[in-house]
Amino acid sequence: MAETLKGYIDRITYYNPENGYTIARLVPEGKGEKLTVVGTLASLKEGESLEVAGTWAKHPKYGPQFQIETYKQIYPSTLEGIQKYLGSGLIKGVGPVSAKRIVGHFGADTLDIIDADPLRLIEVPKLGQKRVELIAQAWEDQRQIKDVMVFLQSHGVTTGYAVKIFKQYGEEAIQRVRENPYRLEREIRGIGFQTADLIARNLGFALDSQERIKAGVRYLLDQCADSGHVYLPVVELMEQGRELLGVNVELFPPALESLRADDGVVTEDLRYYLPPLYHAEMGTASSLRRLLQTPGPVKLDWQSDVDTGDGLHLARSQQEAIALTASKKVIVLTGGPGTGKTTVTREILKLFEKHGLKVLLCSPTGRAAKRLAEASGREAKTIHRLLEFAPAEGKFRKDYDDRLDADALIVDETSMIDIVLMNALLRALPDTARVVLVGDVDQLPSVGPGNVLRDIIDSGEIPVVRLTEIFRQDQQSQIVLYAHAINQGELPLINNREATDFFFVEEEAPERVVEVIEDLCSRRLPAHGGWDSRRDIQVLTPMYRGETGALNLNQRLQECLNPGSPSCRHGGVELRIGDKVLQVRNNYDKGVFNGDMGIISGLDLEREIIEVSFDAPVEYEFSELEELNLAYAISTHRAQGSEFPAVVIPLTTQHYVMLQRNLLYTAITRAKKMIVIVGTRKALKLAIENNEVAERYTTLKQRLCGEVGEKMEAGSAAAQLEPPEADLLSEF
Repeated sequence: MAETLKGYIDRITYYNPENGYTIARLVPEGKGEKLTVVGTLASLKEGESLEVAGTWAKHPKYGPQFQIETYKQIYPSTLEGIQKYLGSGLIKGVGPVSAKRIVGHFGADTLDIIDADPLRLIEVPKLGQKRVELIAQAWEDQRQIKDVMVFLQSHGVTTGYAVKIFKQYGEEAIQRVRENPYRLEREIRGIGFQTADLIARNLGFALDSQERIKAGVRYLLDQCADSGHVYLPVVELMEQGRELLGVNVELFPPALESLRADDGVVTEDLRYYLPPLYHAEMGTASSLRRLLQTPGPVKLDWQSDVDTGDGLHLARSQQEAIALTASKKVIVLTGGPGTGKTTVTREILKLFEKHGLKVLLCSPTGRAAKRLAEASGREAKTIHRLLEFAPAEGKFRKDYDDRLDADALIVDETSMIDIVLMNALLRALPDTARVVLVGDVDQLPSVGPGNVLRDIIDSGEIPVVRLTEIFRQDQQSQIVLYAHAINQGELPLINNREATDFFFVEEEAPERVVEVIEDLCSRRLPAHGGWDSRRDIQVLTPMYRGETGALNLNQRLQECLNPGSPSCRHGGVELRIGDKVLQVRNNYDKGVFNGDMGIISGLDLEREIIEVSFDAPVEYEFSELEELNLAYAISTHRAQGSEFPAVVIPLTTQHYVMLQRNLLYTAITRAKKMIVIVGTRKALKLAIENNEVAERYTTLKQRLCGEVGEKMEAGSAAAQLEPPEADLLSEF
């Protein structure tokens, strides 16, 4: 028989943010002993009061537990509960210290007084006017969203997302969600299709509703973009749609046609594109043709500039690059580490400036732009800064209608640039501008959609110089030599006794791999090179999950390198003052971008603020902490465009799915002074032998070559399927 308990949460022992499963200690009203309660709960905070209904069960190891079947949040009635509730962080501006003062002043009437007249908090000693106004507003916000929270939580939405939904829609939240819950996936960051679909099903939306089909298709196209694709073939779209939605294929054409008519989804030769990606690819191809076909205003004479001045002798391939730059409007310069890309870039810059050209330099990330500036001795900007991105407007100020003032543009780390950013950059260039695209085509492609550098090279329409010779100053570097060997599919013979900057530590057991990495980061590498454990040493791992994945390594390294510092928790992750963190999405308002690294330098629990030092200090509210990840260990994809003095790479057969040559090559080339691989030679061999680069659905190469077809409406696209594609339809 169900029993009902009232009390407040003293401590949350365990919380799974993915499914809401919670283990907590509850202090019942009128009793001092703490009880263990378990169940699926919306994200709670310590100090909140609940009325729970459920049954008792005896755990074989942990003893009696109250299993919650239903619950509701209530105001606490005891002084201890009120104080715990106010100091839990639920009310912005009130921490444990100020909560104690408030309850000490108003006693058992505290919550009634705040509810009726929150400005009376000015009576509490040491609470200033600004703090009182902050608390009053926070209390009012909590009161307004109560009904919304109850509605949303009853449909499986966590407290954190419920707050975001309320901020987006205000008092209209319930109405908006009831009308079309699928809008949440598009309009609320962090809510995916599965959550929106669950809410929709609870609200009575049918499996075969057109709103559900359209939402599913949009989700699949978004997912394909997140995986690097520019489009999805119609057959694959229908296969994935059938699997995702569990509906017959004949429901897709009307939904696709509606998306084409209302949302601009583009269909071309049985390919389906999100509008921004289609137009970005079309625009990139058009801009490259425009630049190639328009003569430059100045004829460049490069012969007199070679082998002069500083006595520099250029190799034949380097001279070829400069010759092409002088004769062609657009060129690609590619090559691995130590092949002289930086030297050639400097000589090209000198050539441009000698002829009076105004030259701009840019790179996709802040770190890469800084390295380009140091190498060239000239100012280099991120592409976003160069194009004057306006966060409030959500667009670049520099565009086709207001172009950059430039005669030439040098772009570094081009392999990192996705199709949308490349389109924006090229659109803003004058017709007469010269362009030099520099990058290593053998590294991982961009995180965003497209495979721009490879498509440009493979098209054969743009002149390409591939540097392969390793120069004398880099021939002593095992990092450089082994990187090239690995890129050619060769297994290097690593001898630690003779090694200078490339080491291999043989460890089979994943737990031992982690222990060795802890020792390397905390003791051995700082002692060897004088490197700072957090700023100079970077662990790059192929995987996110698993014992040697980024998630576990970050927790272990945090405890090893930064124990016991003041902290807060977000999404099951503890963030401490002194932690190294990574920005995981662009935030133009704050001026920090995906891939930027910083150190947590401040924490204010009462204001719910974390301060992170990048080049300058940046403040984050607790509700914004999803933008930050611990960064003691990061994925190789996240490290693109960055360099570190020392890099440590776990490499085990646990990473089997991600053991790829280009991933290993990219990780190795992030190191400036030392590489240490920890793992098994079998895993190393598997990675080097696996040169199967995952195909990306792109059509930039074909557009540059003039090999694409006509656009068509969604319904007619499906109708024109030919065997075996037509057979697919008959199976549904």
